[in-house]
Amino acid sequence: MRPEAGSRPLLLVDAAVALALTAVYVVFVRLGSDDGQASYAGPLWLGYLVAAAAGLPVAARRLRPVPVLATVVAALVVATMLDMVREPYAAAGLAAYLVALAEPTRRSTAALAVVLPVAGVAVYVGGAVVTPTEGPQGALGLVALVVLVVGGAWTAGSVVRGRRADAERRRRYESERALEEERLRIAREMHDIVSHHLSLIAVRAGVAGHVAEAAPGETRAALHDIEETSRSALDEMRRTLGVLRSDGAPRGPAPGLGGLDALAADARRAGVDVVLTVDGTARLPEGVQATVHRIVQEALTNVVRHAAPTRCTVTVAGPDGSDETGDGRTGEVRVDVVDEGPPRGRRHGHRTLPGGHGLLGVRERVGLHGGTFAAGPGPRGGFALSARLPVGDGRPA
Repeated sequence: MRPEAGSRPLLLVDAAVALALTAVYVVFVRLGSDDGQASYAGPLWLGYLVAAAAGLPVAARRLRPVPVLATVVAALVVATMLDMVREPYAAAGLAAYLVALAEPTRRSTAALAVVLPVAGVAVYVGGAVVTPTEGPQGALGLVALVVLVVGGAWTAGSVVRGRRADAERRRRYESERALEEERLRIAREMHDIVSHHLSLIAVRAGVAGHVAEAAPGETRAALHDIEETSRSALDEMRRTLGVLRSDGAPRGPAPGLGGLDALAADARRAGVDVVLTVDGTARLPEGVQATVHRIVQEALTNVVRHAAPTRCTVTVAGPDGSDETGDGRTGEVRVDVVDEGPPRGRRHGHRTLPGGHGLLGVRERVGLHGGTFAAGPGPRGGFALSARLPVGDGRPA
């Protein structure tokens, strides 16, 4: 396993700890039997070799956790049988922590299931049978201490591994959620652009085909409108699709209230007599302006598609800036679009909410701002759309 750049400081720490453990085990080897500690009487070279095998592998515990644990436990078992050491297997605990942290749960559990009995039996046999410096109760106490150190270290590593896995799942969930929200936003933008402009193109193309022979001038005007609408649609699509690019391509400004006159003009060319009223919107934030623009765009698209030629009233009323309640809120933006319905003799188009994605997209946009939305047949036979967007301190509520 090749270490990552961020793990190199930890490898240096492990190397320092390994050298310190090895030095401690070397001291145990050199201790005499009259100090009440270990009483190793074998050759020094063998003691030094076992001490190195018990301590030095800890430096590589992040690279090969299971082999390091096996090597360290084997060396400590030998040291216990030779009466070299009377310590709670600290090196094995450090290795067990990384096994639980880095290895799959099944593999790390199997390693612990092998290590604990081997270490426990070795400590008991070494302390109570081979070199009986401890009585049975004292040997059992050492066994309990070794199990506590090694098992506790493994448990700590397992807990840390679980927390990291939970954090990674949360991070992945948030990333997927953000991606899904961005996809929905782009889908709404694309629907608004394509639906609006194609509806205008279809209406004007129908007019051109109907009067092609009788009124060539009207045909040329209709074709000119189709050309201008097509170019506008392409420009808006390029700007919207720019969010999918990763090369930092420049993007145009987001649609705002300044584009409402153009929307009304497009609808008028398609046969809708639009009366547009905009008031009290001078200080609206950009996000709210974009939402209002899209709401009006979708509403006029529906009027053109289902009711033209007809008359339509569009009212956009923003907060007036006064704060009579004293609670710091500046009111709401109100958007109302009401048409008179199609001419007599023409069947009214189906514009209820479940009928398509356009009005559902409007409801989603309004919901993002914490507002309210309603759409349905008007009191005089036409169709009415109403949206309310709360605004406070220059930001959407």
